[in-house]
Amino acid sequence: MVAAQALKPDCAICIDINIAADTPDLKDSNDIALGAGPVVSMYNFHGRGTLNGTIPPRRMVKWTREAAEAAHISLQRGAMSGILTDASYVQLVDSGIPTIDIGFPARYSHSAVEVCDMQDLEQVARLIVQMVQMAKPGAPFGRE
Repeated sequence: MVAAQALKPDCAICIDINIAADTPDLKDSNDIALGAGPVVSMYNFHGRGTLNGTIPPRRMVKWTREAAEAAHISLQRGAMSGILTDASYVQLVDSGIPTIDIGFPARYSHSAVEVCDMQDLEQVARLIVQMVQMAKPGAPFGRE
């Protein structure tokens, strides 16, 4: 929040992990898989004490999707509860900063054996570069 208050950005892209559920113990919790590309978070909500979360503006989702298509990157969609990222707080600065979470699938989060696919990481970087290249000065990022 402090950085967002100082910078006053037009929008924010939060880069974080997304929990992959392509293992037998999590197979029924979501469809996110390692090696299937970056994840755009459509919803997250913590609910334990913080009562905060993010639903990205449609324009931000459209921008992300169009950038993925232009860069020929497969894009996964995620929705999680019990989880939040810095985006949940950045979006609250001033009159609201349009914010979206872009993540890479990961297994065994917050452990000594956390795992991700290097191609997913590379695609997240390419996606962000494409998004920045497609951004137009004065483009409306806010909620419709």
